[in-house]
Amino acid sequence: MIAVAPSRAPVSAPVAAPGPVRVPFSDMRAQFAQVRGEVLDALAGVADSGGYILGPHVAAFESAFAAAHGVKHCIGVNTGTSALHLALIAAGVGSGDEVVTVPMTFIATSWAISYCGATPVFVDVDPETYTMDPDRVAAKISRRTKAIMPVHLYGQPADLTALRAVADRFGLPLIEDAAQAHLATYAGKPVGGFGFAAGFSFYPGKNLGACGEGGAVVTNDDAAAARMRALRDHAQTQRYHHAEIGFNYRMDAMQGAILGIKMKHIGRWTARRRVLAERYLDLLRDLPIDLPVVRRGCDPVWHLFVLLHPERDRIRAELEARGVQTGLHYPVPVHLQPAYANLGHEAGDFPVTERVARECFTLPLFPELTEGQQDVVVETLTDVLKAL
Repeated sequence: MIAVAPSRAPVSAPVAAPGPVRVPFSDMRAQFAQVRGEVLDALAGVADSGGYILGPHVAAFESAFAAAHGVKHCIGVNTGTSALHLALIAAGVGSGDEVVTVPMTFIATSWAISYCGATPVFVDVDPETYTMDPDRVAAKISRRTKAIMPVHLYGQPADLTALRAVADRFGLPLIEDAAQAHLATYAGKPVGGFGFAAGFSFYPGKNLGACGEGGAVVTNDDAAAARMRALRDHAQTQRYHHAEIGFNYRMDAMQGAILGIKMKHIGRWTARRRVLAERYLDLLRDLPIDLPVVRRGCDPVWHLFVLLHPERDRIRAELEARGVQTGLHYPVPVHLQPAYANLGHEAGDFPVTERVARECFTLPLFPELTEGQQDVVVETLTDVLKAL
């Protein structure tokens, strides 16, 4: 990984107007075209059945997803945020508690903690992998801490061995935010089963995406699974009998059917992402830019291919002007979001996170990306960096 100096000046405006798109950041239509017939047939079956919420299509998907991740239970829900919320509730997190997590993530990680009435306590990330730094966790644990929730950012597993050791040392449940990490492996084992529970998202842009919203929580704990199944459906233990305050977090049958179809293809799509990521790493290795670093023993699924450079905004503007779209994940860390101003954090509190947020940008990477398109991205980025 090549070191770069911190950004020192405001970014200049784009030097040219955006040109015609040569390489899109993503192309969900291309993926849907591969499964269009299967999906439409499945949706017709749902429509003909008249059963639109939960039901056999959701159950079949839950079974397939659990098997793929080597866990006993999968509970389909309406969003990844809901999945994390249910996992935290089942772990006993409530009002006045604390959950240790990271500020370098999409804000939904912290939303789930706040929904429980708990407080997110942030730990800075590792400077190479951008996932939770295990060496910083113990210092953040207090008598109010009820869980540790690392994030498998961009599809790269966090250091689960070290984090599990810390969690076990303090007697705390480990809850994986695996929203971006479907089928990622750590030490040869799929993520999702290393702790008490894990939450996944099926937002359309995810590696396994619904045609709408969707999520799932997985666990090996029988009692927790039963409770979360009830909680997602108004906490019904039986029809019209509500054991506690519940939620309408149910997965609809059409999304279950779509995800069931896509489960047949996710292995192939993941393999293609890995090929493209390795090709990027090879083609970009001599450029003056920070490339992703893969943790030893991990096989990430490359939900996002993120680079760092102190002139991030200038580079993105130039790429856009030349027809190469890029993404931004995530430019404002959670501890500096106005919604969490009450926590009292300031710029400088989490320097690694803040550098990543300031310098990160995301190149196009999706299974349908061609090598020709990838060559355009690499050649254009090379030209832009030479001109800086």
